[in-house]
Amino acid sequence: MQANAQVRTPKYSNEFLNIGVGGRALGMGNVQSAIANDATAGFWNPAGLLQLPNKHNVALMHSELFAGIVKNDFATYAAPLDSTSAFAVSIIRTGVDDIADTRNLVNEYGYINYDNIKLFSVADYALLLSYARKSNLIKGLRVGGSAKIIYRNVGQFANAYGFGLDAGVQLERQGWQFGLMAKDITTTFNAWVHNPDEFREVAAITGDSLLIKSSVEITLPRLVAGVAHYIKFNDKVGALVAADLDFTFDGRRNVLLDSEVLSLDPHLGLEVNYNRLVFVRTGINNVQQVRNFDYTQSWKFQPNFGVGIASNGLKLDLALTRIADTTPTNNFSSNVRLSSVIVSLGYSFD
Repeated sequence: MQANAQVRTPKYSNEFLNIGVGGRALGMGNVQSAIANDATAGFWNPAGLLQLPNKHNVALMHSELFAGIVKNDFATYAAPLDSTSAFAVSIIRTGVDDIADTRNLVNEYGYINYDNIKLFSVADYALLLSYARKSNLIKGLRVGGSAKIIYRNVGQFANAYGFGLDAGVQLERQGWQFGLMAKDITTTFNAWVHNPDEFREVAAITGDSLLIKSSVEITLPRLVAGVAHYIKFNDKVGALVAADLDFTFDGRRNVLLDSEVLSLDPHLGLEVNYNRLVFVRTGINNVQQVRNFDYTQSWKFQPNFGVGIASNGLKLDLALTRIADTTPTNNFSSNVRLSSVIVSLGYSFD
């Protein structure tokens, strides 16, 4: 048995923090680093908290992924401290509930006893404490940061605590908006504690690697750079065009551009509004190369759609995000269609 803690740097560590929050953002393909300007900015780019519309700002979100198997929930409160600073407190939970533990389904006499089935949850939690401030040196420059406290739980089998820091800036120049968000700038760690007694029967078959009592999981930094421009068609109709470039440094990923050192994942988003009251959104992200049933390869991307209504401080945003799409290829066919439904509600008041 190995008793010493292992240190790992997996490619997709803390990936639940990259799903995204808010119906507006998810309807635009997760394009937010340059344009985040409401209570959700504590997640996307804390520098955007300086554009809060009112003194008190609240946002709630619920989304379901993989046909409702995974629940993703978000809540935040944000407020300006004075004319040059603001803060936000945000909570995220992503989890799968009511998982059946069938290890004791067959009792000691060899009979099936459904009463022995126990249910457990696998859930990830994050608490974000965000702060933003206007720069006194450069006009139009906003800076911000978030401290992340993470808790991850796998039923009675394992749990982890972690901590990390994010930092972001936004800049406006002649109708153009720029954003830069550095996630996990000091690397983020998760200290895992396992319950080896729950794995002894499985470990007897697969080996003793499951009997490690503790491990440390490291999340490497990620950089998101964004640009946006607002186009005004007339007094009532306008469009916001935005793009983000997501840089990761943990090895090759299945993205548009990849290498051993750096991978680049682009996001494109569009938001059209009527009188700042009704919003229609679309975006693309997750550009990936997939293998077809005939063993050829092709490029796919994730389409996103959304609508929003804003009136008297109340914002209701809906989004539909397709996270899996398998289309017929040659003589093969599939009907896999998995979508994420996002409902986001925001309210701000003085």
